[in-house]
Amino acid sequence: MKKILVFTYGAICYAIFFGTFLYAAGFMGNIFVPKSIDSGATGPLGVALLINTALLGLFALQHSVMARQGFKRLLTKIIPPAVERSTYVLLSSLCLILLFAQWQPMGGVIWEVQNQTGRIILYTLFAFGWLLVLITTFLINHFDLFGLRQVWLYLRGKEYQPLGFVTPGPYKHVRHPLYVGWLFAFWATPVMTVAHLIFALATTAYILIAIRLEERDLMDIHGEAYKNYRRQVPMLIPAGRKELALQES
Repeated sequence: MKKILVFTYGAICYAIFFGTFLYAAGFMGNIFVPKSIDSGATGPLGVALLINTALLGLFALQHSVMARQGFKRLLTKIIPPAVERSTYVLLSSLCLILLFAQWQPMGGVIWEVQNQTGRIILYTLFAFGWLLVLITTFLINHFDLFGLRQVWLYLRGKEYQPLGFVTPGPYKHVRHPLYVGWLFAFWATPVMTVAHLIFALATTAYILIAIRLEERDLMDIHGEAYKNYRRQVPMLIPAGRKELALQES
């Protein structure tokens, strides 16, 4: 019964994540959702800025603290290790749902592309960003990243084995193609409002900080393999450096 409950919990967490991911695309693109980044009544700028900053800060805090190895060790003393990743995914999704629900539009347009070709190009880059995010998760094992592999192995009574270090596809050209996808998703828009700009600036700053923290953990986990990879492959922008063909460590 415990195995079934653990697997069910992981499956529910994944379903909530995937629904949140789809809503996030609509939220950023102002399409298909009841409330997006620019919809709703515009209130006082100071109040909106305070609320939005708090929402972004809450997500960044949860996302960073729970991703650290020390926190994971503490958490798995309270909950089964098999659901640690699912719990992280669930709380990340809940923080985003709160952000979607409470986000305050701010009014004001920074830029607006009127040319139809320009708009199509920007919407194409927007879609490319979201697809890149999704595709890169599958390249490094989507189901492990979002906790389903862990609870599936637990259900089958098999011990979890961490994934080896690999550099498939775009990982041979940049170390963080997933974050590249996010940057396209946040910045590629024909209409950049104040609210959208605040969101894009804050999330970009968070990504740059998160990369440093994440790479510190990766070097601890994978050792010299990741250090060598880090020396030879650029972080976010392809630079024509010599590609690596790293095998699983």
